[in-house]
Order: sequence, then structure tokens, then C-alpha cells
Amino acid sequence: MSIVYIVSAPSGSGKSTLVNELFKMVQGLDFSVSYTTRAPRGSEQNGKEYFFVSEAQFKAMIEADEFLEYARVFGNDGDYYGTAKHFLRESEQRGRDLLLDIDVQGAAQIKRKIPEAVSIFILPPDREKLEWRLRNRGLDSEQVIRRRLDTARREIENYSKYDYILVNNLLEQSADQLRDIVVAERLKRGRAELSEEQQRLVQSAETCQLQKARERVRPILASFDPQLAKGT
Repeated sequence: MSIVYIVSAPSGSGKSTLVNELFKMVQGLDFSVSYTTRAPRGSEQNGKEYFFVSEAQFKAMIEADEFLEYARVFGNDGDYYGTAKHFLRESEQRGRDLLLDIDVQGAAQIKRKIPEAVSIFILPPDREKLEWRLRNRGLDSEQVIRRRLDTARREIENYSKYDYILVNNLLEQSADQLRDIVVAERLKRGRAELSEEQQRLVQSAETCQLQKARERVRPILASFDPQLAKGT
């Protein structure tokens, strides 16, 4: 049975970079390329970052029950994003695990269907750093940046629904932590006795578990909205 890993993060948190680093370090892991109705940005290629389809095509896939999860992002006039079921079937046939890069709506749907899925929420160090990253990449208008920051605040409210919380401050360190989480979950589901190095890796992953990460998360939440920090 494949392990399904869910990775979510506000736009601009460095999620794609971390996932790319993860695939350099971990074998036996497939990536599910999402379908979307939005237009490609920059150098994005169809079938690499996303499968870019029309709204009519996306709705036809919904009718045919081809999605594990899907959602319309940014309201009724927003774009659709979805994960096709065939990716999980193909990973299971190959004996590989599957990583899903999806938003909080999709993550909730996957958790309902696959409760044993491992969910990881990536946080920026604070709101100021997130805004800097969004502006520095030069992809969005001022209106879109403001909308992304507002969406980030709402997404972060859902952090407590995830199994692991990873604060992406230093890229190399964060990539190593993401690797440790993925490998530790494999080790915990195996039956072999763990070596000393494997035990160290599991302990490293455990520092990112929700209950142990709450104190680290508190100031980050407060930077977006002081009310958010009160619930931690």
C-alpha cells in the first residue's frame, strides 16, 4: 500500500523548492501533477508544473469521477485545481509512494478519503517574509499579491489539521526536515528494528509533529493575525 503524503502551504512559502529538493534526496516517491483551469505562468509547461485544461474539460472530469480531490480557489470566479485518481493507482502498481502538492481544501478531502495519509503544512517564517517572497518573484500584480496574503492568513488557520508543521526559514535545513518526515513515516510503518541513525531521523521528524511545533508556530500566526495565535 502506497503512503500518500500531502504537502500544503500558502503561495510564496517555498513549497515547490522544498519538494524539488525532496525528490533529489528520496527514492521511490512519485509526484502527482495537478490539473488546473488557470493559465500557465512564466516558463511553466503543461504536464510538468500542472496539466492546464479548459473549464469544460475539468468539469467533464468531475462528472466522470476522475478526481481524488478538487476545489475552486479564490471563490466562484477562481480557477479549479484537482488531483486525478489515476496517479495513486499507478503509484500503487509500481510499489511507490505518492506526494500531493495541494491546498487546504484538497488536503481536507484527501484526509476524509485516506485517513492514514501524512499531512505536512509548510509555513513561512512570518508575514513580512512571505510578502517579500511574493514581491521578489515578480509574477503577480499588487492586487494579486494582496489577495494571496489574505488567502495565506485564512489557510494558516487550518494548520492544526495537519500532522506535521514545517517552518521554511533556511532552505537546506527545511529540506532535510521534509526528507526526515517522509523517511520516518516509512520506517514507522515497517517492521524492521531501527538503526541508531534511523532512530535519530525519526526523532528529527517528531520535532515537527503538530503538538511539538505549536510554540514555534505561535509568533508566525501572530504576524498574520494576533487572534490566530490565541488558539494555539
